[in-house]
Amino acid sequence: MAKPTETETSTASPSKLPVAADTGHATAAASPAPKPELELFSLPSAEEVVGQEGFKAFDRMREALTAQFSGGLSPAALSLAYYDWAIHLSHAPGKRTELAYKAVRKGVRFLNYLTASVVEPSTPPCIAPLPGDNRFTSEAWQHAPFNFIAQAFLLQQQWWHNITHEVPGVTPHHEDVISFCARQILDVAAPSNNPFTNPEVINKALETGGANFVEGWWNWLEDTSRTITGQPPVGSENFVVGRDVAVTPGKVVYRNHLIELIQYSPTTENVHAEPVLIVPAWIMKYYILDLSPHNSLIRYLVEQGYTVFCISWRNPNADDRNLSLNDYGRLGVNAALDAVAAIVPGRKVHATGYCLGGTLLALVAAAMARTGDGRLATMTLLAAQTDFTEPGELALFIDHSQVHFLESIMWNRGYLDSSQMASAFQLLRSNDLIWSRLVRDYMLGERTSLIDLMAWNADSTRMPYRMHTEYLKRLYLDNELAAGRLLVNGQPAALQNIRTPLFVVGTERDHVAPWQSVYKIHYITDTEVTFLLTSGGHNAGIVSEPGKARRRYRIARKTAVDTCLSPQEWFAAAAQRQGSWWPAWVEWLDSHSSPERVAPPAIGAPEHGFPVLEDAPGTYVLQR
Repeated sequence: MAKPTETETSTASPSKLPVAADTGHATAAASPAPKPELELFSLPSAEEVVGQEGFKAFDRMREALTAQFSGGLSPAALSLAYYDWAIHLSHAPGKRTELAYKAVRKGVRFLNYLTASVVEPSTPPCIAPLPGDNRFTSEAWQHAPFNFIAQAFLLQQQWWHNITHEVPGVTPHHEDVISFCARQILDVAAPSNNPFTNPEVINKALETGGANFVEGWWNWLEDTSRTITGQPPVGSENFVVGRDVAVTPGKVVYRNHLIELIQYSPTTENVHAEPVLIVPAWIMKYYILDLSPHNSLIRYLVEQGYTVFCISWRNPNADDRNLSLNDYGRLGVNAALDAVAAIVPGRKVHATGYCLGGTLLALVAAAMARTGDGRLATMTLLAAQTDFTEPGELALFIDHSQVHFLESIMWNRGYLDSSQMASAFQLLRSNDLIWSRLVRDYMLGERTSLIDLMAWNADSTRMPYRMHTEYLKRLYLDNELAAGRLLVNGQPAALQNIRTPLFVVGTERDHVAPWQSVYKIHYITDTEVTFLLTSGGHNAGIVSEPGKARRRYRIARKTAVDTCLSPQEWFAAAAQRQGSWWPAWVEWLDSHSSPERVAPPAIGAPEHGFPVLEDAPGTYVLQR
C-alpha cells in the first residue's frame, strides 16, 4: 500500500485515525500527534485567583477609604461636573463677554447705591436677598458699613449664579452640581459667618463684654462631645420616645424581622368599618406621624373614628446587608396587610404611605392590581414620588458615579450610615441648618430650644446595602417604576393597573420630593386622583395640625376621563384655602368609606396568630 503523502497526512480528519480502545492514543500505524507548544509561563485565570467579585472588591475598598476623606461625595462626580463646566465656559467667548459686562453693571449699581446712601441713609438697597434668605434681615444690617458689606455680597452671589448657569453645552445635571458647589463656597464666605463683619455678633460682644464667645465655646465643646460619643443633640432628653413623643395608646400586634405593626386603641364608641394602614418611610422613624399629642396625625385619625395601624421599621445593621427592595414589600406592606385582614376581616383598607413608604406602597399596589388583589379601598400618598425624572435637589447627590461610590461605602459597612443621610439633607439647606446655627450657638452664645420635630429629625436610621442600592439604581437612575419595568415576583408592576382612588399630597417647599414631581402621578395612572398641595416643607407640611397659624392648601379632583392639566395650570385653577389639610383628607376618607359605623375591632387576633406582644411604641423604634 502506498504511503499517504505529506499533504494527505496533514489534512486527514482526526476522527478517522485508529485509536486504541484501552489507551485512547493513536496506534503505530497513525501519524504521531502534534506536540503542544512549550509554555514558558503559566498563570491561573482571574476567577481562579480571587473569583469574579475579587477584583471589584479592590475598587470598593479603595472608594470606601476615599469616602472617609471626601464626606461620602464622589470626587469623580465632582471632577466630571467641574471639567464639563470649565471646558464649555472656556470655549464660550460670548458667555464670558456677557459675564464681564454684568460684572461692570453690578459694580456700577453698587457704586450708585454707595454714593446715594452717603447722601440719604434710607436709600433702598440695590439688590434684595433671595426668598428664604434671612441672614441680613435684622435692623443691624441696615446701617453703614454693614449694609454695604451685605449688598456687595449679594451682588457677588448673583454674579456667581450667572457664571454657573446657562453656559452653552453643559449637561444640566453638571450645571446643578457646579451651582450647588458655588453656593456652598459663598455660604461659607458670607459676612454673616464672620464675627468681625456681623453686626449682631459685634453688638452682642459689646453688651456682654465678650461672654457670648465663652458661651459659644462651651456650646461647641458640648456639641462636639455629643457627636463623637454618638449622643443625641442637646434638648433631646425632653422628647423621649414613648414618654413625650409617640405616646398615642396602642399595642404591637405583629412582629417579623423587618417590622412591628402597631394597632392603636379606639377613642370613639363606634368606628368606620374600613381601617387605615400607615406605611412610613424606613429612612426615618415612624413617629414623625405621632409626635406630641397636639400634632400627631395618628391620634387625629383615631379621634375621627378610624381604626389605625402603623408600621414601625427595624433599624438595620450590617447583618441586614442583603435585605432587598422586594423584602421591604413582602415583609413590610404585604405582611402588614395580612395582619390587618386577620384582625379586621372582610374589610378593605385605606392604605397610606409617607415619602419612601408611599413609593413602596405604590409599587405593592401595582403588583396587587396585576393579580386582582382588591384589599385596598383607597390609597393616600404623602410627599411620595412615583416618577423620578425630576427628583429635586437630592438629584445633586445621585448620578452613576455617585451611586457607585455610595454602593462601595455600603458594601464595606453593610449599610449606609444615618450620619451621611443627615449630612446630605443639611447641605441642601446649609444656611438654615449649618451656618445659622454656627452664628447663633457659637458666636452669639445662645441656644435655640429644641422642638419635637427637630428631636425626631436627629433620631435617624440606616439603609441596608442591597435595598438602598436597588432603590437608587432602579428608581432614581433608571426610573423603572414609572416606566412599568420594575419587576415584582417576575412580573412588571405597572401603576396604570391601579384602579383604587388616590389622594396625593405635595408640599410647596419640598426639597426632597418637589410637588411638581409628586404631581406626575396624574400622568402614569388611570384612576381617580385627588391632589392636594399644602404649604410648608417635606416634614412640616405633612405635620400640619388644625389650628396652626398661616397654613393653607389647594385641592382638586381628577377622574379617569378628565383632561390632565400641567402643574402650573393646576396651581392656577385650584383655589387656595386656609387652614390644615387634615380635615380635607378625613372628609375624603369618609366619602370612600362605608356609611355605617361599627363597634371597634378587638386589639390583635390571637386565634389567627396575631396576639398582643407589647405596648406601643414597641422596641424597633428604640433601636440605635
